[in-house]
Amino acid sequence: MDIRTLPSGYTEWGAPAALLDAVACLWAQVNDSRAERAGLVLPDGCTDVIWEQGRGTFVAGPDTGPVATTMAAGAVILGVRFRPSAGGPALGIPLSELRDLRADLADLRPAQARQLTASLDPQVAADQMLDMTAALVADGAPDPAVTWAVRLLRDPATRAEDVAAEVGLSLRQLRRRCQAVVGYGPKTLQRVLRFRGFISRVDACPEILDLAAIAAEAGYADQAHLTRECGRLSGMTPAALARQRAA
Repeated sequence: MDIRTLPSGYTEWGAPAALLDAVACLWAQVNDSRAERAGLVLPDGCTDVIWEQGRGTFVAGPDTGPVATTMAAGAVILGVRFRPSAGGPALGIPLSELRDLRADLADLRPAQARQLTASLDPQVAADQMLDMTAALVADGAPDPAVTWAVRLLRDPATRAEDVAAEVGLSLRQLRRRCQAVVGYGPKTLQRVLRFRGFISRVDACPEILDLAAIAAEAGYADQAHLTRECGRLSGMTPAALARQRAA
């Protein structure tokens, strides 16, 4: 990917084949205006390693609620998004320690942070990010049991107890593995995955906003259930979130 040709705004693309098991996507955000740009990061079950021009590299831990962001005028930000079962092993720490936090990479992986300094050219930083990601994944591959559990938990009707039995763990073992690898337990992860299912449906058909139907399709008990969860995870009502994303 040629970073110099990226348009203003957010761009996402697939990881190289060798990293697909661990990396959900690579992404970039460019603000070519003369004004700051406000944003909102919503929980997705993932952990990102992020390089920001002028700031350096940091880790965005797994979120359980919305995080407001401000992007400086003229800024370029690059990110690697690790899948739910891959962030903890790649970084070599229990992700529960980074839940709802942003931490400098220098505090976690000093050697990698020294290679991704704030003053790098964005194209050089993008290449360094790929090399760093490959090294991190080589050091710690995704947890296979949690990978399987994540797949099962995408079904909102699945019980955590049944998932644990399916992957060959006790419920306590599954909770412990999820806390270390994902950053929180299987029930919280299931809530986040269900919420992302709602967002995907809204993004797919922004002109058709039948919230009762979307709530049922996404696995919520009813529209009131969706409203409560959307408030906890985004700080907005479903209708307000849909309008914001459409804009």
